Amino acid sequence: MDPVLLARLQFAITIIYHFFFVPLTLGLSIVVAIMETIYVRTGNEVYKRMTKFWGKLLLINFAMGVVTGIVQEFQFGMAWSEYSRYVGDIFGAPLAIEALLAFFLESTFLGVWIFGWDKLSKGLHATTMWLVAIGSNISAIWILIANAFMQHPVGYTISNGRAELTNFAQVIFNQPIFSHFPHVFSAGLVTVAFFMLGISAYHLLRQNETDLFRRSFRMAAIIGVIGTILVGVIGHTQGQEINTTQPMKLASLEALFDTENPASLSIITIKNPFNHNSNVIDWRMPGMLSFMEYNRFTGEVIGINQLQAQYEQQYGPGDYVPPPVILYWSFRAMVGAGLVMILISLFALFIDLKKQYGRFHWFFKLLPWAIILPYMANTTGWILTEVGRFPWVVYGLVKLQDGVSKVVSSGMLLTSLIGFILVYGLLIAATVYLMLKFSKAGPAPADKPEPPEEFIPSLVSTQDPQQEAEL
Repeated sequence: MDPVLLARLQFAITIIYHFFFVPLTLGLSIVVAIMETIYVRTGNEVYKRMTKFWGKLLLINFAMGVVTGIVQEFQFGMAWSEYSRYVGDIFGAPLAIEALLAFFLESTFLGVWIFGWDKLSKGLHATTMWLVAIGSNISAIWILIANAFMQHPVGYTISNGRAELTNFAQVIFNQPIFSHFPHVFSAGLVTVAFFMLGISAYHLLRQNETDLFRRSFRMAAIIGVIGTILVGVIGHTQGQEINTTQPMKLASLEALFDTENPASLSIITIKNPFNHNSNVIDWRMPGMLSFMEYNRFTGEVIGINQLQAQYEQQYGPGDYVPPPVILYWSFRAMVGAGLVMILISLFALFIDLKKQYGRFHWFFKLLPWAIILPYMANTTGWILTEVGRFPWVVYGLVKLQDGVSKVVSSGMLLTSLIGFILVYGLLIAATVYLMLKFSKAGPAPADKPEPPEEFIPSLVSTQDPQQEAEL
């Protein structure tokens, strides 16, 4: 019944569930806009049907994202009201701009896009989806600007017992934003790629709308290769950034308890549960962590124990070590999922380039399950980012216990936490049901007949070797 723990759990549940929808909206809005642009430029009705099919899934995702996102605003004024009172002058500005500029832009033009079919010109209708995509990504930028202040506070002064904004430009161009937004944007590309690969593979196995889903598969494979490589490269720069802004987070995710130079990279480290000063398993690559942080095989990385002592002198007595187990395994789950997705994307692109749709049935059966991978990477990455800031709400400025409301009781928090779990459980069920229903249903019937069957490569193996060779 610790109010700080209950408030943290409540916010963690709501933000993680909300973040399920964010990357898919960022990526899918761009892909739908590209599909409709191709339709406008070529007049190919297949791309119009692709636009409507994937656009319908975007609408479901967007609606759930809005419903779950609104809850965050209320928590800042209720469970975390002391945090809002202390830094609201700074944190509130990006959130206000996000709502007035970005959210209204994307939601307004999404409505125009929904009801504008056959009422607007083709080019103007496609423009509305581009505005939705731009608005969604601008929205992400402002949210991440607000979060970047929590990770690395700048542009403020302490006056009258609270933080006041002094330099808005410093807040906008804060150091973390230059790696955080590209990382989230590329994660959105990966999410939509695997979302499309999984659904396209499901229909290709059943020979449903084969031409349409082959085009979707090809587009998803290309985006997947670009996105997975991009998210890895940007993640590398992000790792170098936290070495300067949040060194304790870096030491914790690598289970580096003592300073090393050169610093070793942990492959797998398991602490002895009976003696925390020893390890059951500790496999490390000498010098590799220094290479990742400094692009050379030498360079000091400060350990957890030394940072704890440093922070006690700087901020006073207390525990400044985030949960190493959570950070360590979240990081490895994120990176592991990313490496698997790179391989899957490359293999999917190989299948398309070599026209091998009649082979590797096992791969097409696995792809729908691979949709889980980007969600796992997104969630563990978000946990790593937020939990790694412990014990701070705003790094070096506001501790967790100082940000929780002084008037909201443990009973209130527990009751609302149970309520959120129940409501969000229903929303999860509704989301999965709607996504499965419309994904399996496929696109609306074509206005024109589909290409003849003989021109569509089949995924069903034939017994005729000559036909196999032709396929």
